[in-house]
Amino acid sequence: MDDGFRIPWFGILVALLGSGIAAIAARSLVLGIVLFVAWAGSLVVMVLSQSPPAPSRQERGSISRSNLSELIEHSGTPLLLTDRNRITIANEAAREVLGGHIVGQDVRVALRQPEAIALIDKAEAGSTTVKGLSRRRDIWRISRQPMDGDSAMIELINRTSEADISRAHTDFVANASHELRTPIASIIGYVETLADGGADEATANRFYDTILREAHRLQSLVSDLMSLSRVEAEKHEQPSARINLGELVPRAARDAAGPDRLDKLAIECAPGIAIRGDQLQLEQLVRNLVDNALKYGSGDDPVKVNLSRSVSGEVRLSIADSGEGIPAEHLPHLTRRFYRTDPGRSRASGGTGLGLAIVKHIVERHRGRLDIASKVGIGTTVTVRITELVEEPDLAD
Repeated sequence: MDDGFRIPWFGILVALLGSGIAAIAARSLVLGIVLFVAWAGSLVVMVLSQSPPAPSRQERGSISRSNLSELIEHSGTPLLLTDRNRITIANEAAREVLGGHIVGQDVRVALRQPEAIALIDKAEAGSTTVKGLSRRRDIWRISRQPMDGDSAMIELINRTSEADISRAHTDFVANASHELRTPIASIIGYVETLADGGADEATANRFYDTILREAHRLQSLVSDLMSLSRVEAEKHEQPSARINLGELVPRAARDAAGPDRLDKLAIECAPGIAIRGDQLQLEQLVRNLVDNALKYGSGDDPVKVNLSRSVSGEVRLSIADSGEGIPAEHLPHLTRRFYRTDPGRSRASGGTGLGLAIVKHIVERHRGRLDIASKVGIGTTVTVRITELVEEPDLAD
């Protein structure tokens, strides 16, 4: 039964009473039945004639589009619904990418890319990849799926992150290969020269020293690559061990300095500071930062290592030197792998170009923040901020 039809019970009851009274007055049952059927039937016909008509195909389509709009509005994937290539629905994610003005616009004008236009003009299911849809270096996968009539659903999938990761991996392999090739080629060259027997004793000793230095550099590079790989693999696993930084920081700083540079450290650590952390990684973090500060700092002024806490419970570890400083244009790139402000000086001092990259990933794993501030001629300060561990109350007390 249609939702718009309602049986006129009150009218039927009146018809029943009226026909009954007429039958009694005329003393004819047949007359009463005939009157009731005629009366009730006319009421039903009248009600049916006033029932709302069934929605047209166009109205049904508008209802379904309204429901579809509500369904896809908060989807994280940009989605467009088109009717004869004109955008009738664009969810929130699509409007953020292409602009709120696209509703009612020709989809080919909204997308603007030749590959996308070719896909739309084919008027069949398919997909294509385009560049620069919303920003110059963006990469998007556009898929078109036909629906009823001339309608179609268009899905936009952002592939930029995947492309960036792939490019970063390619760059990393290329840089790592270059860094490994240099000491290996040096070692091979000096060994071949020594094997020919053409070097005197003094020259041979100098060659042996160079080979040993390059071997140590190769060993450090491989060690740092392995450390970086481990830290990246564990980056999303927050450590849970309780670490006393008041004890760890001075010990790791002295290890980094060694007996020859110990007098160049000025350590000041507040006691009783603890965080949730990984002991080996935090020791490596301190060693890397202190070693960098000692290498590039001033020979006259000590490297200052300071551990403190803020009123809000934030742990602040800072390592400051008074060296030459770093130009501002280099600061955003210092934590990139193999990035060096002075490649020649870095290699001469035994640097691998991975120390700050390792530090960055360790800080991220501990849900902290890394800040690097530097002024040319004044020095550099590296600050690590991590939330202090709040001790749980002893339930036994």
